[in-house]
Amino acid sequence: MKRFVLVVAVLLMAAGVVFSLGGKDQSAASDGRPSIRLITDATGIDDKSFNAAAWRGILEYYGDTWENQANRGTLYDVVTCQTQDMYIPTLKQVSDEGYDLIVTTGFTFADALNEVAQLYPEQKYMIVDVDYVNQPNVMQFMFSEEQGSYLVGVAAALQAKEEGVANPKFGFIGGVPGATITKFEMGYIQGIKSVFPDAQIVDFYANDWGKPELAKAQAKNWYDSGVYAIFSAAGGTGGGTIAQAKEYRQQGKNVWAIGVDSDQYADGIYEGDKSAVLTSMIKRVEASTMYALDAVAKDTFKSGVVTLDMAADGVGFSAANPELSAAVVKQIEDLKADIVSGKIKVIGTYKDAMAAGVAPAGLGAMDN
Repeated sequence: MKRFVLVVAVLLMAAGVVFSLGGKDQSAASDGRPSIRLITDATGIDDKSFNAAAWRGILEYYGDTWENQANRGTLYDVVTCQTQDMYIPTLKQVSDEGYDLIVTTGFTFADALNEVAQLYPEQKYMIVDVDYVNQPNVMQFMFSEEQGSYLVGVAAALQAKEEGVANPKFGFIGGVPGATITKFEMGYIQGIKSVFPDAQIVDFYANDWGKPELAKAQAKNWYDSGVYAIFSAAGGTGGGTIAQAKEYRQQGKNVWAIGVDSDQYADGIYEGDKSAVLTSMIKRVEASTMYALDAVAKDTFKSGVVTLDMAADGVGFSAANPELSAAVVKQIEDLKADIVSGKIKVIGTYKDAMAAGVAPAGLGAMDN
C-alpha cells in the first residue's frame, strides 16, 4: 500500500502537482489538534494575496509564523495544482491521506470539490467564495467583498480630490470573471462614484490568477492614458499592477495601485516607507480557515454557508500607507460604520448596479 501511494504521488508531481507526503497518522494522534491540508491553484501560497491569507490563518491557528512553520508537514501542509485538470485527482489523493480538514481556495475548485466530496462522505471539506456546493460534509465561506471594495473606491477618490486631481480616471483589473470578482468591481465603482458621480472607469479581465505580466502591461497603458488608481482583484496577476505603479512612482508620476485580500502595502514599497499601494481591500480569508479548524476541534463542524461581512470583520481596508490622508482615513471609518449599521447598502451584482444607475454598461463583469 505504501508503495502504491508513493507511485501515485510521483505521478501527480510529474503532472504538475506540488505537495509533500505525510498525513494525519504521522502527527495528530499525539498532538490532539486537528490536521489540515490546503489545496491551491497554480499561484500557490506565495501569491501575496488570496492564498497567502488562507495560509496565514492556518499558521496562526497552530501558533506558527511565515518564518517559522514548525508544524508544517505534520499538522498542516499545502498542495499546489499547476493546472485545473489536476483538481479532482489531487482532491482524491489528499482525501486518502486522512487529514481532518481539507481546504480549497476559490470558486474554480467548486465543481471538483462537489464531485469528490460525494466520494468521501466522512471527510470534512471547506471552500472559500462558494455557496453552491451543497454537500453534507462541506463548509462554505462567503465574504461581502463589495463592502470592503466600496471603502477602497472611496479612498482612491478622496485621495485624488485632496491632491487636486482634475477629472481622475480609475481602473479595475480582475482575474477570472465571475460573481465573486464582480462584487469587488461593483463595490469599488460605487465607492468612487459616491465622490465623483461622473468618474470614468475602465476594466480588464486577465482570465488568469497567475499572469502578472498581463496586469503590468494593462496598467502601463492605463497610467499612460491618465488613469489615477487601479484596483486589482486578480490574485497573483495583480502583482503586475503593483510593479508598474512602483516603477512610475519612482519616476515621480502620481499613480496608485490598490491591493487586495492581504495588506499589500509592503509589496509596493519603493523607497523608505513610500509605497505605490495606496490602500488594500482586506478580505480576511484567514478568518475562514481558523473558523473551520476551530469547528473541527470542537466537534461543531457542519455544512452550510458562513458569511463574513463587514459587521463580522470579514472585510475592511488598510490604512498602513502614511501617504493616505488622515482626513481620508477618518471619512472611511465613518463610512465603514454606516455600512455596518445598514445606512449604506452596497450592491454586489452587475445587473442590479446597472439597474440602480451606479455602474456603466459595457464592463467585463459577470454575475455567474
